[in-house]
Amino acid sequence: MANIGNMNVSLRQLRAFIAVAQERHFTRAAEKLDLSQSSVSALIHELEDNLGLKLFDRHTRQLHITQAGEELLPLVKKAVADIDSAIETSSELRTLGRGRVSIAASSIQAALMLPRFIREFSLGHPGVKVDIHDVSEHEVPKMVSSGEVDFGIGTIPEGQPDLTAHRLSTDPFVIVMPPDHPLLRRKTLRWEDVAPIPLIGPHKGNPIRDCLDTALAARGITLSRLHEVLLPLTMVGMVEAGLGIAVMSAAVTRLTEALGLATVMPTDPVIHREISLLVHADRSLSPPAQRFRDLLMRNRGNLGNLGNLG
Repeated sequence: MANIGNMNVSLRQLRAFIAVAQERHFTRAAEKLDLSQSSVSALIHELEDNLGLKLFDRHTRQLHITQAGEELLPLVKKAVADIDSAIETSSELRTLGRGRVSIAASSIQAALMLPRFIREFSLGHPGVKVDIHDVSEHEVPKMVSSGEVDFGIGTIPEGQPDLTAHRLSTDPFVIVMPPDHPLLRRKTLRWEDVAPIPLIGPHKGNPIRDCLDTALAARGITLSRLHEVLLPLTMVGMVEAGLGIAVMSAAVTRLTEALGLATVMPTDPVIHREISLLVHADRSLSPPAQRFRDLLMRNRGNLGNLGNLG
């Protein structure tokens, strides 16, 4: 348990000390510890030698704890109790009897994808608390990198070697517009048709926007943004208010349909972004976080059908 110089104090020695101090009798202490009397006596002798202190005065028929033993007893009891608590906690964490999982996800993912998995996980592990941080897309990798959360659901920006991505699904880009917009008259919608129209979308530096702009730039297409906002819900609200059309990912489809808006996927080409489970490359996940990660990875083939990721 401890090794300072020539001192080598073990947990068995401390438990023997507590038992003998409480029973004031080696035989009864041995029965309590399920050890032989000679083993308990040997443990006490070893502890006294290690500490350089006499803990008990032994007489023919009586055993008395010394003053040094009296002073050490409450400290030893606390130390052993702390160790027992740590062992119990580690066991509960290992068996998922308790613990915490912390996840960062963009607002749409947090609202439309994660809740059903949190419910499934919580039914199986009611002692584990799941904290969800619904943040903007570009905050997700930052929170994983800093260690604020166990993992994130999103897209890794370029130049982030400290993060590892485990692909969960893909999410196609769509145009969200009012149900009477002229673009809906077209049989097919191409990105070239969208390019001349100022759009509502995320700011530069947002991983979703960067992914789309890079793919379109390879085809010589550049989109312009009339309004740049942070959150997908704001973009959808601006479309509903008639402020323009928005370029978003298909994650918002359930929301846009509920508001009576049209969602169209431009072709030539259809452009997707990858949705990944982001973890720090140099940190190990706790057992509860590992279990939640495994739940998501097992269902990755179906995630695109669960309200889509965004």
